[in-house]
Amino acid sequence: MRIWAIGDLHLSFGVKNKSMAIFGPHWEAHAEQIAAHWKRLVQPEDLVLIPGDISWAMTIAEVIPDLEWIDALPGTKVMIKGNHDYWWGSLSKVIGALPPSLHVIQNNVFNWKEATIGGARLWDTPEYSFREWIEFKENPKAKQPEALVQEELEQKLFDREIERLKLSLSKLDNQAKVRIAMTHYPPIGAHLEPSRAAQVLEQHQVQICVFGHLHNLKANGPPFGEARGVRYVLTSSDYIHFAPVAIL
Repeated sequence: MRIWAIGDLHLSFGVKNKSMAIFGPHWEAHAEQIAAHWKRLVQPEDLVLIPGDISWAMTIAEVIPDLEWIDALPGTKVMIKGNHDYWWGSLSKVIGALPPSLHVIQNNVFNWKEATIGGARLWDTPEYSFREWIEFKENPKAKQPEALVQEELEQKLFDREIERLKLSLSKLDNQAKVRIAMTHYPPIGAHLEPSRAAQVLEQHQVQICVFGHLHNLKANGPPFGEARGVRYVLTSSDYIHFAPVAIL
């Protein structure tokens, strides 16, 4: 049994004039890079976890070419929603659009061989920051009142996502040997100090948590690893050089 993970595919086969190359030369032809590595590493009997930001599509119709592209790659795939997955509407419509090898997690779990997998998107939280690890530019036009409103909104979204994470993980199969969680946003800070999301993972005896969302990381990178029984693995596609990483 092999389990792989790669997040933030940011595909756009159904969207015109949407290229990730504007984010740096390493994103040039990134889908071709992913496909080449995927075919080299993943076998048909393997499982691939995709923790969000799957497509730039805005509608189900636009995302179909991206889902078919993923379906054509080896393995069974299970996905969660990312903050840029605007095409991801009602669960029934998403499931109705899925090709045979693709599955989704939304307030439920996915059981595969000896593994049980749950998760939720999460959101930004003031508990921790990755500012020191990321190359970014300040927005000089940002105004304090707007920032306060944004902070309140983000807190509400994070609170809701925490409840969704609890709901999903409560359904993990107690008979499974491996308990995995997927989140799109990091559930913990770079130094692995306790957090609300991490506490939920620990309470549900999750062994591995894979996530994405972080881009433009500095060369030294954040030191994710294992804390309090949970192994945290960052799988943003550019961070892992567009090659699925072995989780198990």
